[in-house]
Amino acid sequence: MQLDELLTKIRQLPVMRQREVMDFVLFLGEQCKRDNVGVHSDWSDRDYQAMSVEQAMRGMEDEPELYNEDDLQEPWQ
Repeated sequence: MQLDELLTKIRQLPVMRQREVMDFVLFLGEQCKRDNVGVHSDWSDRDYQAMSVEQAMRGMEDEPELYNEDDLQEPWQ
């Protein structure tokens, strides 16, 4: 199926069905990303660093705060 033919068919659908198509396309895109998790050859250093930081910080926002400014012996200058 050609892209033009697909777009024509989507345009003929009611708006609610077009939204469903968009949701499905987004779902498929996420699924493709998950399927390609093991493929690192096309990652740039920047992509890899961003992913590394994201993974290292994952879940930290849910952790309780152990210390506050009152616990400092000497404030940061």
